Amino acid sequence: MITSNTSKLHDNTLFYLVLFHLAVIAASNYLVQIPVTVAGFQTTWGAFTFPLIFLATDLTNRLYGSSQARKIIFTAMIPGILISYTLSVLFFNAEFQGFSQLLNINLFVARIAIASFFAYVFGQLLDIFVFSKLRQQKYWWIAPAFSSIVGTLIDTLIFFSIAFYKSSDEFMATNWPEIATVDYFFKLLISIAVFVPSYGVFMNIFAKKLVPAH
Repeated sequence: MITSNTSKLHDNTLFYLVLFHLAVIAASNYLVQIPVTVAGFQTTWGAFTFPLIFLATDLTNRLYGSSQARKIIFTAMIPGILISYTLSVLFFNAEFQGFSQLLNINLFVARIAIASFFAYVFGQLLDIFVFSKLRQQKYWWIAPAFSSIVGTLIDTLIFFSIAFYKSSDEFMATNWPEIATVDYFFKLLISIAVFVPSYGVFMNIFAKKLVPAH
């Protein structure tokens, strides 16, 4: 039986998950403008933050089911693109540009925001699909690991190809295939080494407090 307190906790958890998605989307879209070299490979700071979304989505899928996970995606996608564009215009190239910049359309940032929108939606929906297919596997880590591998691949391909193919930014236009490839492997490394184990920890914590989906 689901009590009113449990239902309220359920609603509050989903609300905070939407806010978490929005925060990670905004931060990642801003950080993807900033390249970084790691061990001689070109990537962006966004590679270190975006895998957090897959952790949140997989936890939601496990605890509440795929329909609730998709609900969060559809709720966050429009506010996400608006917040991403606004922050990226205000802090273009990591420098505050002034609020007057909001009066002008920044096509470079708009392209990144649009790319993020499509990458986020398709990557997350695919992650949910793969996770749902594998959630009954004997080992708990199989579903989050493989869903992240597939979802991250689609997300990265869609994002970098839309955002930077023949971009006005010469560096990104020239180097985006290399950056995308390195970005993907860094996301995988972070997901497998950090976020999949974190998924196991959080799943055990939440499972004791929340009523799982049937």
